[in-house]
Amino acid sequence: MILDTLQNSAVAEALHPHFPKAFARLRELVLQADLPEGRIDIEGDDIFAVVMKGFGKPREDARMETHRRYIDIQYIVDGEDLMGWMPLAESRAPLGYDDKKDVEFYKDRPACWLNVRQGQFVVFFPADVHAPTANEGQPFTKIVVKVAV
Repeated sequence: MILDTLQNSAVAEALHPHFPKAFARLRELVLQADLPEGRIDIEGDDIFAVVMKGFGKPREDARMETHRRYIDIQYIVDGEDLMGWMPLAESRAPLGYDDKKDVEFYKDRPACWLNVRQGQFVVFFPADVHAPTANEGQPFTKIVVKVAV
């Protein structure tokens, strides 16, 4: 897991061959005045973005999840997002993997909570169990860039 600001993305970009293109497109998207919700293709199924707008749920309703085929780069455009995290190696309660949606949920509770603010991003790798959007009742806009492992 990586937490940083977009201006420091060069460090993260060195970690994966698709990251430079993913972060470059993310920087372009952030400058758009009115981002439409939904999927934005960047490089087919290898790199795409999903724009999400909404309100956070209570911590107890935030579901812990992982992805096997994709790395998440979650960037906060507006507002804040409280995200839970724990290492996959410590998880003891998987609920089954959904191959079509590339998600596995867990009964576990986070080892820690991250308050991710506007202008910051988090990178969640397949070994990072995470619970996004737990900022109860608070509005947010974020871009989740999905990068094929």
